[in-house]
Amino acid sequence: MSLRSFLPRRDDAPRSAPADDAATSDPCAGCGACPADLEPQHPALGRRSFLRDSIAAAAAGALLTLGLTRSAAAAMPVRFITATGGGAGGDTKRYPIPAADGVQIDRDAEVILVRWQGAVYAFALSCPHQNTALRWVESDARFQCPKHHSKYQPDGSFIEGRATRAMDRFSVQRDGADVVVDLDALHKQDADPAGWSAAVVRLA
Repeated sequence: MSLRSFLPRRDDAPRSAPADDAATSDPCAGCGACPADLEPQHPALGRRSFLRDSIAAAAAGALLTLGLTRSAAAAMPVRFITATGGGAGGDTKRYPIPAADGVQIDRDAEVILVRWQGAVYAFALSCPHQNTALRWVESDARFQCPKHHSKYQPDGSFIEGRATRAMDRFSVQRDGADVVVDLDALHKQDADPAGWSAAVVRLA
């Protein structure tokens, strides 16, 4: 018998299964853990998307804690104004009622005029801690002192920082299409809580 008869024929050699290009290129193929309408994503991109969405969710939660939605925060711009006149007597300033929610600053009179959630407030420009001029942080929809970083809501309520009270409010009253701010009547939340709470014009 010939030695050739004991050698395996070429057709008898074990054959490897054909490669599945889709399976080798897609690590999620056949998993079935994801919804059928979602295509697998690159793991690194997935992590970045997760972090981005998590940060956005946290920011939205912070706004809700302040009583603001994301759209409401975006609708709180700041602009500079001057008084259109005074009132009947005393040291008063007259301003048109803002047409929409926002922050207006009269640097000459050192007055901050705010319309927010159906109300108008007039604040002293200086921080109640050490009289540094406050700034409006539009991206966070809040006031902040640039010196010691005390933070306040749009209605002047204290959030956090070295200050020990809310922003100081001026007495304000409505006169037709205007509000009149009495610069001689400044209310501090800790010393005059009733006057501070009453220093607001409610819009119908």
